[in-house]
Amino acid sequence: MIKSDKPGAAPAPEQEEKIPTEAPEEASGQGCEELAAQVAELKERALRQAAELENYKKRTEREKADFFKRANQGLVKDLLPVLDNLERALASAKENPQSDQNLMQGVEMVHAEMLKTLGRYGLEPVEAMGQVFDPELHEAMMQQEDPEQEENTVLAEAQKGYTFEGRLLRPAMVVVSRKPS
Repeated sequence: MIKSDKPGAAPAPEQEEKIPTEAPEEASGQGCEELAAQVAELKERALRQAAELENYKKRTEREKADFFKRANQGLVKDLLPVLDNLERALASAKENPQSDQNLMQGVEMVHAEMLKTLGRYGLEPVEAMGQVFDPELHEAMMQQEDPEQEENTVLAEAQKGYTFEGRLLRPAMVVVSRKPS
């Protein structure tokens, strides 16, 4: 047999520890208890790892579902300026009495269809007009004195706000009331 004097080298077969195949009579009871304890520990470890694997599977499924749920958020956010321009066109057409009624109806139909389509994907407008100012949903552009309104009531909406899948996508830009001083 070849013996290696190098540190860290595998021991030669003659240097390996010999494992007794038969235990002496007095040690056999103790050996069974040790084996039973090892088996119990291995079972517990296997159950723990199985539970961890199950939790991992559930967590990844939740994360995947959340990812797909929110995947359209970027697209919807990019379409908000288009929606704003449609609303401006409608407001302008309603203010001008000489505007073409057919054109106005067409723009209204496009606007309604776009809102409906985006709504199916989770877009919802933020209610602002007449509501109490909520900094979570509204962004105050200015304050205006109004003795007839309660303080911090939204008087006007400069730009609509939207939520997507329950999360704020864009706050509503609003004018808020204050009491005259």
